[in-house]
Amino acid sequence: MKAKGWADYWTRRAKAEGWRSRAVFKLAELDRRDRLFRRGGRVVDLGAAPGGWSQYAARKVLPGGRVVAVDIEPLEPIAGVHALQGDVTREAVLEQVRDALGGSADAVISDLAPRLGGNRDFDQARSMELAALALDAALALLRPQGAFVTKLFQGAGFEEFVAEARRRLAKARLRTPAASRRASRETYLTGRA
Repeated sequence: MKAKGWADYWTRRAKAEGWRSRAVFKLAELDRRDRLFRRGGRVVDLGAAPGGWSQYAARKVLPGGRVVAVDIEPLEPIAGVHALQGDVTREAVLEQVRDALGGSADAVISDLAPRLGGNRDFDQARSMELAALALDAALALLRPQGAFVTKLFQGAGFEEFVAEARRRLAKARLRTPAASRRASRETYLTGRA
């Protein structure tokens, strides 16, 4: 059964506007608040499938920019986006990303989330592990003052991750976009290298 009312507004709007997912509105709000993208910029989208964030980034940086979308799952082609299938924790995949970018990234964005298995503790631990992997990849790819965004779920390990991110990034703040579901523990960390 489909969700009714407010929560489904974003899904209907995404479909009507041709976006691949409702998550695009989360990124758009984060971009408005933190100025993540610029025309001509280089962007890496980690965990890109189904591709809504890559679509949005391409609209913001093209022409002249580059968007490299990385996921372990195949990604349907997106105009102006270079898709790579692979695990970004592998150095060979990071090298492919660097080659496709042609330099350092201006922004690394990550909407990575684990496949939920029903065990809340395990799912939370996996979520925090993915956020840590995204932070490591971002710091390996970003230029100085480059933008970073990652999805987080509040729970075990959350405070520790935020503290670690604040140590490793020049700036870091938490944001919960309006398009996030009200019942969700989801929030986003945005920062600068």
